[in-house]
Amino acid sequence: MASAAQAEKNTSRSVRVTLWILLTVYIFNFIDRQIVNILAEPIAIDLGLSDTQIGLMTGLAFALFYTALGLPIARYADRPTTNRPRLIAIALATWSAMTALCGMANNFVQLLLARIGVGVGEAGCTPPAHSLISDIVPPERRSSALAFYALGIPVGTLLGMMIGGFLADLVGWRTAFLIVGLPGVMLALVVHFVLREPRQQIAGTMQESASSGEALSTWTAVRMVMGSKAFLFLLAASSTAAFLAYGKVTWTTIFFQRTHELSPGEVGFWFGVVNGAAGIFGTWLGGYVADKFGSKDRRHVLTAPAIGMAIAVPFAFFAYQSTNWLVALLLLVVPTICNSLYYGPTYSAAQGLVPVRARAIAAAMVLFFQNLIGLGLGPLFFGMLSDLLQPAYGEESVRYVLYGAAFLGLLPAFFFWRCSLRLNAELDRKG
Repeated sequence: MASAAQAEKNTSRSVRVTLWILLTVYIFNFIDRQIVNILAEPIAIDLGLSDTQIGLMTGLAFALFYTALGLPIARYADRPTTNRPRLIAIALATWSAMTALCGMANNFVQLLLARIGVGVGEAGCTPPAHSLISDIVPPERRSSALAFYALGIPVGTLLGMMIGGFLADLVGWRTAFLIVGLPGVMLALVVHFVLREPRQQIAGTMQESASSGEALSTWTAVRMVMGSKAFLFLLAASSTAAFLAYGKVTWTTIFFQRTHELSPGEVGFWFGVVNGAAGIFGTWLGGYVADKFGSKDRRHVLTAPAIGMAIAVPFAFFAYQSTNWLVALLLLVVPTICNSLYYGPTYSAAQGLVPVRARAIAAAMVLFFQNLIGLGLGPLFFGMLSDLLQPAYGEESVRYVLYGAAFLGLLPAFFFWRCSLRLNAELDRKG
C-alpha cells in the first residue's frame, strides 16, 4: 500500500513538473510570437512599411509556414515511437534562434524570412504538447490542464508586450529581438534533459491504446477528425475567434500609439499588464467552468465561450470609441476576459472528439485553421482595411477597423453555441 501510494505521489509530481515546463515553453512561444506586435510601429517607421506590410509581417508570413508544417509534425508526434519532449526541444531552439535573427534584418524581405523561420519552429510546439498532456491527465481534468497550458498565451503576450515595449524605448527594436530570442535556446536544453516521454514510462490504458496497432495514416486520421460534426463547428468557432483576436491584438497596440499617442513602452506596459492579467483570469476561468459544469452536462463545456463572446461586443465597441486612453484600456478588460474563456474548453473538446491515436492531429487541425485564418489573415485583413480607409479617416482608420471587429464577435459566439448542442452525443465517445 505504501509503495502504491508513493508511486502515485511520484506520478502526480511528474505530471506537475511536465505541466509547468510545458507552460514555460508556451510562454516563450508567445513572447517570441507576439513581441513583433509591440515593435511593429517602430519597425514600420525604421523600414518604411505600409499597414499591409505590417499585417503580412505580423501574421501571414508566420502563419503560412506554421500551418503548413503543423499537420506533418502532428502526424510524427502521434507515432508511438516519437519522443515528444525531444521534438518540442528542437522546435523551441529553432524558433528562439530565428527570433534573434529578426533583429538583424535590414529590409522587409529579410524580416519576412526571419518571421517565417519563427513560424517553422513554433509549428513543433503545441500539437505534441497537447498530445502529451492528454496522455498524462484524465479526461475529467483535461479542460483545466489544457487551460493551464494555454495560460502561456496571455502570460507570453503580457511579457512580450512589456519587455518588447520597454526594450524598444531603451535600446531599440533590433536589440529587443536579440535579448528576447536567445534565452529560449537555453530552455530547450532543460526540456530535452528533464522531460520524459510517458509512452516509454507509464503502462496504462491510454498509453496501451495509443501504442497498440499500426499508426494511423494521415488521411485516416484527418477523416476521423473531420467526421465529427461537433468538431467542424468547433473549427468554425475557434477560427473566427482567432481571426478577431490576432487582428485586434496587433492593431489595438498600434491604435493606442497612433490615436492616443502613447509610446511603445507605455503601450507595452499598460496594455500588456491589463490585457495580460485579464487574459490569464479568463483562460483559467474558462477551464474551471468547463470542468465544473461540463462534468454534469457536456454542453456546458462550451457554454461560457458562447456567452462570453456575445457579452464582449458592446464593451469592445465603447472601448474603441473612447477618446481617453485609460477609459479605453479599462473597458477592454471585460472583452479580454470573455474572449479568453474558450482556450481550454476548445482544445479539451478537440481532444475528446477524436480517437487517442489522432489527438495530435486534432490539435494540429484546430491550430491549422486558427493560425491560417486567424493569425495569417486577421492582422493582414485589418491592415489592408486600414489602408483602404486612410484616405477618408487618416490616422483614425484603425479605430474604424476595430469597430467592425468588435461586432464580428457575435460570429464565434454562434458557432460555439451550435457546437455545444452536439457535445452530449459526441464528446469522449471515441477517445
